[in-house]
Amino acid sequence: MKLLVPERILPQQLERLQREHDVHYDATLFERADDLIESARDAAGIIVRNVTQVRGPLLEAMKDCRVVGRLGVGLDNIDMDACAKRGIKVIPAVGANALSVAEYVVTTAMMLRRRAYLGTEAVAHGLWPKLAMVQGREIAGATLGIVGFGSIGKAVAKLAGNVGMSVVAHDAKATSADGLEGVKFMSLEQLLGTSDVVTLHLPSIPATHNLFDAAMLARMKPGGILINSARGGIVDEAAVVDALKAGHLGGAAIDVFVQEPLKDTPIFHDVPNLILTPHIAGVTQDSEWRVTDLVVGEVLKFLAA
Repeated sequence: MKLLVPERILPQQLERLQREHDVHYDATLFERADDLIESARDAAGIIVRNVTQVRGPLLEAMKDCRVVGRLGVGLDNIDMDACAKRGIKVIPAVGANALSVAEYVVTTAMMLRRRAYLGTEAVAHGLWPKLAMVQGREIAGATLGIVGFGSIGKAVAKLAGNVGMSVVAHDAKATSADGLEGVKFMSLEQLLGTSDVVTLHLPSIPATHNLFDAAMLARMKPGGILINSARGGIVDEAAVVDALKAGHLGGAAIDVFVQEPLKDTPIFHDVPNLILTPHIAGVTQDSEWRVTDLVVGEVLKFLAA
């Protein structure tokens, strides 16, 4: 069978696919819409990351498609309803990158709360901002608020508990921690007023668009830290900058953006206690192997059935 892989994949896993199927692989094919559609017409399956839009013209062209492998967990680039109607199996890498995201969240929370790691430029230029940096706080004893308690939220809760944080959570569907001890569920309003650090793990859907706007940020505990490693558009980026400059937020880490790749954006220049990363919270060498191994294995298993 023909499989289409229009984004990068680990060489070892590509070879694994090629041993059993006719694989059309081009790591930049997603950038050329017409070529992508033409290549997809006779494919029995497609394996994508988060850029290829498996919807509209592409999905309509894939008359023979039986399976979509998603090298990640977010599904906002896949038309799930259309796939369901056509009987197309969608296979995401649920749980495979959860630990990497959890480590990103706890690490950035430590950096922003401690403030000791943001002085490299000043120290390298002969300055000695010691008095400013000794105002940092320890992470142990701080309260972490997790908004969205799926597989990643649970991994974050476990790791945060291991470093001595108190954990509270809010989820529109979940009401218990599913075996995780010490996690207290509460309303979003309560969570925002209670948490020293708020981390978001929500899908990109109409209900979450700009959920964390200026009004929502104002409800956060003064000096609190916001971390978004979920999806761009859940937070109002300009409002986060304003809250940092005003001193209401004590820090923020943003890994996902409305526009990706992020272009030179003046609003992010010279903002205090802000960490920006290029959508890599869930991407490490370790998680990359787990993600591709899981998805490739499940796609092969499905096609062999």
